[in-house]
Amino acid sequence: MLPVSATLKVSSWSRALVRIAEQVGSVRTAYFPRHEGICDRVVICPRRVFLTAALRKRTIITSSPPSWCGVMPLETKHRILLLYASQNGQAKAIAEEIAEAADGKGFIADLYCVSQMEEFNLEKERAPVVIIASTTGVGEVPDTARKFAQKLKSDLPANFYSHIKYAVLALGDSNYCCFANGGKIIDKCLQQLGAQHFYATGYADDGVGLELVVEPWIEGLWDALKELCQKQKEEINSDAEKILDTNDVSTTNKSFELSDIELRLEANVPPTAKDSFNSSEGVEQNPIVAGLQECCLVPTWVKSEKPLSETALNIPSLPVVYLNVEFQKSTVQVCEQECFLLAPDITLFQVPVTKAISLTREDAVKTALFLELDISKTSMTYEPGDAFSIICPNSKSEVEELIQRLGLANKKNHVVEINIIPNNKKKGAHLPEYIPKRSTLQFILTWCLEIRSVPKKACLRALAEYTSDSSEKRRLQELSSKQGTADYTRYMRDHNICLLDILRALPSCRPPLSLLLEHLPKLQVRSYSAASSPKYHPGKLHFVFNIVEFPSCPEKPIKRRGVCTGWLAEQVTSMLQNYENETIISDCLSNGFELPQISIFSRHNPFFHLPAVMAAPIIMVGPGTGIAPFIGFLQHRQKQKEENPDFASGETWLFYGCRHHDRDYLFRNELKGFQDNGTLTQLKVCFSRDLPKDTTAGKPKYVQHLLHLFAEDVAKMLLDENGYFYVCGHGENTGDWY
Repeated sequence: MLPVSATLKVSSWSRALVRIAEQVGSVRTAYFPRHEGICDRVVICPRRVFLTAALRKRTIITSSPPSWCGVMPLETKHRILLLYASQNGQAKAIAEEIAEAADGKGFIADLYCVSQMEEFNLEKERAPVVIIASTTGVGEVPDTARKFAQKLKSDLPANFYSHIKYAVLALGDSNYCCFANGGKIIDKCLQQLGAQHFYATGYADDGVGLELVVEPWIEGLWDALKELCQKQKEEINSDAEKILDTNDVSTTNKSFELSDIELRLEANVPPTAKDSFNSSEGVEQNPIVAGLQECCLVPTWVKSEKPLSETALNIPSLPVVYLNVEFQKSTVQVCEQECFLLAPDITLFQVPVTKAISLTREDAVKTALFLELDISKTSMTYEPGDAFSIICPNSKSEVEELIQRLGLANKKNHVVEINIIPNNKKKGAHLPEYIPKRSTLQFILTWCLEIRSVPKKACLRALAEYTSDSSEKRRLQELSSKQGTADYTRYMRDHNICLLDILRALPSCRPPLSLLLEHLPKLQVRSYSAASSPKYHPGKLHFVFNIVEFPSCPEKPIKRRGVCTGWLAEQVTSMLQNYENETIISDCLSNGFELPQISIFSRHNPFFHLPAVMAAPIIMVGPGTGIAPFIGFLQHRQKQKEENPDFASGETWLFYGCRHHDRDYLFRNELKGFQDNGTLTQLKVCFSRDLPKDTTAGKPKYVQHLLHLFAEDVAKMLLDENGYFYVCGHGENTGDWY
């Protein structure tokens, strides 16, 4: 049976109306004469049925409608094409949010990933186009957008897309170079092909909080769309009125062209009942005044403060529930080998860790570990400057706690069956592709979901519905509201509050598993730079990382380590060596323990390779663990010089910085060796926490001070000798170097 609310083509009027009417009450039929004597049977419903027209190209030829058509007013909804280019799911989530809000704003959104090029055609598109695009790598478009970008860059006429009116929301992180460049690339290509903006491009910065730009940009989008569509909407409304005007005999046998007509039929319900689900503006107006909150030892973000605690809130619409979760009776043990199912389109390699060395002293601020992987039995290849990604699990203890908190301890090894709820209103609802079929609950929470991610406002809004305590519910509503944006940024984002933190702090919040599957993103791989050269260490791959530590604080009383770095450190505890007292590999293997295995795949980075010409000078800037790829550079350059002794080699300069000379000076022995054999021409080092003996000496503190000190030399190599300049380091700290 067709549901009471459905979307259908104009040619299906008669059959659909009859089927819907059968569900809403008794009907009587009439006949609607069409072109060349063909008649359609149409029903008369006992209560009002609204016909909603969305813009699709179609010509309707009709005669004067009978008088009973007056009870079915035609209401137009403009169609928009909504595209997203997402790497980690951010752009997709924002696009889905826009799509869900579109209906309440008077639009119907066709939602597609830009990789689904067979589903949409910009050459023939006449509806407004909205594109949400993220950035990956060194200012590149996401992997899903490569073909789309290639098509835009192909040899097309200058006015090929002159009929397109579009808007772009570009996502990025200002801590890294080429901010929001993925969206900028798409934007520039469309402009070069004649497409025109109907709304200013938005640039959302994940470094300070995407929502600071995303929310006002979306709010302004609707007004821009309405202004763009107003003229077309008036024309369609005019034609619709002519069709329904029983007194206008001039409409007899007249052809009306309605761009893209599609009909949505909804049985009318009382306004009060409809508004209780969603307001016409897509925002539930729900003023709530919080009562007194009891003082207790809880994270500081739990307690609401004035004036927010006494403010009437505009709470977002409740996200659509679209997944149904059931547990099968059979149980399966989680196997780490199954992680290969998580990346079916990528060549994964499971390799052993053959060496682990602590590069820092115990009293160093950060602990840096050096790991060696044996890739000799794989087909994996890499060059110095390339990166690779590790598939890592969530913390076992956190997964166990989350399972307990969900009340599913007796179900953790049961297979979870996930299905789409029939006839749900979620735009583009689909099963999460990153969860393999026949996965257990423990496998899903361990390998599939990013349980450490900061919940988005839509997730907080959904959690509020499963929170019984009124003050706790109010706080979740505040954090999800427009009025609570400052608190959301201050507490949720700045302190990386995750779902488990929320469940710990709000005991009455008891969400179902389906909420987690709908709102938590995919567990992302972690990428690291290669710190070796395959010429220097055949069959080996080295990398370096700091163990990320999140200390406890009033906002988050429990300390924890980074997801991947914490897991890696735990894996190599029994084989960890000291940098100053390094043992040989054979000693490690003879201890009798099994070497830890990790799953990796390569990520080539052609923009960060050594120059093809050995004579070109290279300048490397890498504080802290940012030195890692340059160790590979120097190893490679040394081998190149040994293999080509007659070739001229350009100068190699390395600017390196750390806190203390005797605590965290990474690779100091290797660097001295490169200096001694002539591979490294100049090594410039600074120590930001070591006080100089002569306090008046004014020694450089950070690498940018070193660069300033040797600015003339750097400029000469870059401008006069066609040198290459490389920078590697934490994104938050590199802004001052440029």
